Amino acid sequence: MPKTKVPRTLISLNLSKSALALIAFTKSVIQSMTGNAYFPNPQPPLATVQTALDELMSAEAAATKRALGAVATRNEKRTVLVALLEELRVSVQKVADANPEQAPSIINSAGMPVRKPAVRKPRVFSAVQGAVSGTVKLIVPSAGHRSSYDWQWSSDGGKTWQLLPSTIQARTTVTGLPPATNASFRYRAVTKTGVADWSEVISLLVK
Repeated sequence: MPKTKVPRTLISLNLSKSALALIAFTKSVIQSMTGNAYFPNPQPPLATVQTALDELMSAEAAATKRALGAVATRNEKRTVLVALLEELRVSVQKVADANPEQAPSIINSAGMPVRKPAVRKPRVFSAVQGAVSGTVKLIVPSAGHRSSYDWQWSSDGGKTWQLLPSTIQARTTVTGLPPATNASFRYRAVTKTGVADWSEVISLLVK
């Protein structure tokens, strides 16, 4: 039986623009990676990161006192530290990639957060106003490869239906609808297995 491939776990630094928050985060990372068996030789060395952190802390203190030119210096030191943290992220990611099954715990052990996987909301039958008055956009769940879609609309609450052009995409734009009409819409998918039943009806007040 083939081995199941473990999805790649990624790091999400999402570094704060706040110098104080960046300082706190960097302290946590240095503390977490010091003596960590997963990272015997982190790149850049933690001593280099610590030096950049110390310089940012001093620059932040000067900026707080509103010393002349202190803000610009603080921003420069922040840029240097951010670049080092990005290099450190790459170093940690390489170790995580080499151990995919332990990747989340490896990343967390370095004091870095794991990127949450994107979750796609399932597509549902919906109608939204178009950019032009009298226009409505309809979107439906895909019925699969090589499917087509029949569309209808009604101006009297579904008592009578008017046929719209069929499409091969799971969406269509209806134009020329009378403004201020409470329009109803429905669709059906046509697949290689046959024609499906008409869908539920949704309504939208046309603008």
